[in-house]
Amino acid sequence: MKNTINIFLGLLAIGFVSCEPEFENPVNEEGFYDSGSANFSNYVAVGNSLTAGFADNALYITGQQNSYPNILAGQFDFAGGGEFSQPLMNDNLGGLLLNGNQITDNRLVLSVDADGERAPVILEGNPTTEVTNGPTGPFNNMGIPGAKSFHLVAPGYGNAAGVPTGAANPYYARIATSTNATVLADAASQNPSFFSLWIGNNDILSYATSGGVGVDQTGNIDPSTYGPNDITDPNVFASVYSQEVSALSASASGGALINIPDVTSIPYFTTVPAQAIPLDAATAAAVNAQFALYNTQVLPALVAASIITQEEADARMVSFSAGQNFPIMTDDDLTDVTQILIAQGLPADTAELLGQLRQATNDDLIVLPASSVLGTAPNPDIPTNVVGVSLPLGDEFVLTSVEQGRVATASAAYNATIQGIASANDLAFVDARAALNQVAQGGVAYNGGVLTSAFATGGAFSLDGVHPTPRGYAYTANVIIDAINAKYNATIPKVEIGNYATITLANN
Repeated sequence: MKNTINIFLGLLAIGFVSCEPEFENPVNEEGFYDSGSANFSNYVAVGNSLTAGFADNALYITGQQNSYPNILAGQFDFAGGGEFSQPLMNDNLGGLLLNGNQITDNRLVLSVDADGERAPVILEGNPTTEVTNGPTGPFNNMGIPGAKSFHLVAPGYGNAAGVPTGAANPYYARIATSTNATVLADAASQNPSFFSLWIGNNDILSYATSGGVGVDQTGNIDPSTYGPNDITDPNVFASVYSQEVSALSASASGGALINIPDVTSIPYFTTVPAQAIPLDAATAAAVNAQFALYNTQVLPALVAASIITQEEADARMVSFSAGQNFPIMTDDDLTDVTQILIAQGLPADTAELLGQLRQATNDDLIVLPASSVLGTAPNPDIPTNVVGVSLPLGDEFVLTSVEQGRVATASAAYNATIQGIASANDLAFVDARAALNQVAQGGVAYNGGVLTSAFATGGAFSLDGVHPTPRGYAYTANVIIDAINAKYNATIPKVEIGNYATITLANN
């Protein structure tokens, strides 16, 4: 069966803007802009990939040049801002080398295949950025892709020897002042006159993007025991976040604390529809016949034996019809009945398929990578075994409503901490959650168009479906400028976001 997902079909014409960015309000006279009570002479930005300028699933020069901190620094120039240094990559490919071996992929670009279908592809080429031969700082942009809140205070997070095992971060290893340094100490040692802090996204994001393949560690205050896709305990977040703000505030005239957006509103979770399986009437009837015994005998027997509830049995029912259908999937929050079914005489492969099977619903979010899996036949020798129809979509491809609830609860706790600490320390609070919700729910108008979260065509998000484009980062910078101007009685000019580029074609 041909892949039933073609999310890239019918992409609208995309504006690929190459002109130089300009600020929204041109300077008409010297001294027109004012820093208010803030001092922007030594601005230091601390955070993760969003601060670094990560885009298209990689860190590369153009992305860094269009990072929101670099855009902010350019605007701060009009009100006493100083030089702003970034640890630029060596090229625009984006891949990283460790001792000569490539350890991260090159960036994504938009390609058109022989059938005219458009999809992201990895840009070909040999990257030249070596982790063990990084540039010398200090750097005003201390955004470390992949960093969680507690990583910023973890000694050894920049030790290159720990990169192969995941004990250290290759992006920080490029620029750490020593093998035992911390991101926070390296940032605070620069005595910033003003700072921004955007951290906490990754404390929930990796859990969400992995389809909930991780553990909600709420109640566990020892982050050294966490897995890479786990949700950080809110008390751990609050403790380290307070440390970070205290250290950065020590020398600063002020700062901006940015909260956590709703991760489930980004294209990574909103592009692939829940009803992603188109079937004709004959095929739907044939598939229903395959699940008839399961629906009418297996599930009632499990209920009768008090192994599952009637409510869970209802959720496990499989039914297809002519038109668009929900795929079948594996849900690890359901009771695992695999061994019970084997004991009842079912073949092991059948029992494993049915063990935690259900059909997706509109409450589920199917992640972007599922677009390359749904509707395919993994085994060419059995072309009738199709993912989403007769084979379940793996749990890692679906963020269920239960998993969404865990993400939302943690995110709300983090945001309460951020807003509370901003208030207690008299710092600017930036509501990125509200700003990006506006992009996702109808879009934001600008001089030349509307910025939306539509994958590839909306202008706000890059091809990884998570990180902004230069235009998206410009919008972010403007939101931060608004908060800074309001808090510090400053008059920093905003940029014209339409002058910033979106995604890149493979032949550009």
